[in-house]
Amino acid sequence: MTGKVRITLACGDYDRNHALRDGTVKVDGVDLNYITLPVEETFWRMLQYEEFDAAEMSMSAYVLKLSRGEDQFIAIPVFPSKMFRHSCIFINREAGIRRPEDLRGRKIGTPEYHMTAGLWLRGILQHEYGVYPHEIEWFTGGAEEPGRVERVTLNLPPEIKLTPVLDKTLNNMLVDGEIDALIAPRMPSALEKGSPKVGRLIENYFEVEKDYYQRTGIIPIMHTVVLKRSLYEKNPWLAQSLYKAFYQSKELCLKKMYDSNALTHSLPFLLVNVEEQRKIFGYDLWSYGVEKNLKALEALTQYSYEQGLSERLVSVDELFAPSTIAGFHI
Repeated sequence: MTGKVRITLACGDYDRNHALRDGTVKVDGVDLNYITLPVEETFWRMLQYEEFDAAEMSMSAYVLKLSRGEDQFIAIPVFPSKMFRHSCIFINREAGIRRPEDLRGRKIGTPEYHMTAGLWLRGILQHEYGVYPHEIEWFTGGAEEPGRVERVTLNLPPEIKLTPVLDKTLNNMLVDGEIDALIAPRMPSALEKGSPKVGRLIENYFEVEKDYYQRTGIIPIMHTVVLKRSLYEKNPWLAQSLYKAFYQSKELCLKKMYDSNALTHSLPFLLVNVEEQRKIFGYDLWSYGVEKNLKALEALTQYSYEQGLSERLVSVDELFAPSTIAGFHI
């Protein structure tokens, strides 16, 4: 017996987690079993069955559940997935959609209405382009396989028009013109295969996303890491130990990424890309913690409430274990 707490963590295969996964970085007081799974599987198994001690978690689902008093999880301010999502609006090229404002009154598919990528894009459409969720007819279902359903129960405002589709794929519906557009984190197979019928609404998304960040200071947060609250209450030190280990692993990743001896990522111009992005975001390209991500967290909780996903406005202070908000200094 080592005296350590045995924890199973389900999380994606991200470069920023490699040192944690391979044991280079240890979690204080923990014997860690790191399981790599696709995020859809991790979310489903954690939300439906609470199979893991800790897991990567959809920010949208987590905020929604907290707003309902369903607090079986508590998060730490670690964000395995962040991503600008302007590139994730896909259109049928024959639908006459040229700009975001043209989505008003259209039929749009999305795998799950509550998913975080969709939450951010609906918020951006509303606040940046004046297109409100109730002005769109929504269809949910599997992007590439039929039968996908929401991971959480929704209680949406009556003005939201939402139709589940169980017998078709959103990809095929987009190609066939049954929907005008698709909002999804993964690009549809039709686009990957070069279908002339499917394209991105915002083709110059890099410039648009860079401008969005420079105006708002927001990098959209997709996922966090949660602990079972019952485990946390028995071992409150676990939150800080996990946060510290994730942070150390991420710092090692950023250092290795800028090593000119041998490239650690398969990008020939990796170093110049790092230098260019540091000009935009600063040294810490992938910040953890509440303070550095406050604008994104406040926008996310606001959008969730505005869109009728959250039953009340959740404050940022409610999201994370208190010790991980305050942090510590050496």
